Amino acid sequence: MAEVVLPGARGDLPVFVAEPSPLGDSHAGVLVVSDALGMTSDLRSHAEWLASLGYVAAAPDLFASGCHLRCLFSTMRQALARDGPVFDDLETTRGWLLDHPAASGRVGVIGFCLGGGMAVMLAGSGRYDVSSVNYGDVPKDALDLLADACPVVGSFGGRDVTLRKAPDRLATVLAEVGVEHDIHVYPDAGHSFLNDHAPAEVPRWAVVMGALSRSKYHEPSARHARDRIAAFFATHLVSAGD
Repeated sequence: MAEVVLPGARGDLPVFVAEPSPLGDSHAGVLVVSDALGMTSDLRSHAEWLASLGYVAAAPDLFASGCHLRCLFSTMRQALARDGPVFDDLETTRGWLLDHPAASGRVGVIGFCLGGGMAVMLAGSGRYDVSSVNYGDVPKDALDLLADACPVVGSFGGRDVTLRKAPDRLATVLAEVGVEHDIHVYPDAGHSFLNDHAPAEVPRWAVVMGALSRSKYHEPSARHARDRIAAFFATHLVSAGD
């Protein structure tokens, strides 16, 4: 596990990298896009989990260029506009994965919350082989956005009142455009049920916002979701490239 620093659109872009051990000569890459808390021990844990499955995982610190809240609001505005430096930084990280000495030439993306919404957009970009959308927002124009999307595995919490329509919208759109997908709602989970954040890394504003969306790590749902993601990636990121 290491950190590399790439030339980002707003200055140095720190990227946490987790590699399989032992490292072979052909591994798919996975871009790991954080939730609103940015670079945390939880984000690094997700990258390490993906590395244990045989992927080279890269998690860019999208909020490294300044004040966390200012960077967060800027990233949210760019996500709504679907354009801006944050997307350049994601593309830079994807390029690094493709240039990795052990790269297989295939790259997937996984995102959580804010990153889950970006994983929806990136799924339709034509640049990724698979996308894992975890409680990410699904825009109303998803039918156009995802017309040529890669396969998508999506996980949502049934107790998350902020995204009630998102899973049905995502599943309906992907079925209509003929994209392979696995969308699942966990009835006992809320928002962020896959994110096991250390309390010391959660700012007060996130605690307040989390209460509204019933954000809480839910181990049974998280374990099942990770199994689904692993199986879906094995099919569409590894086997599909053989």
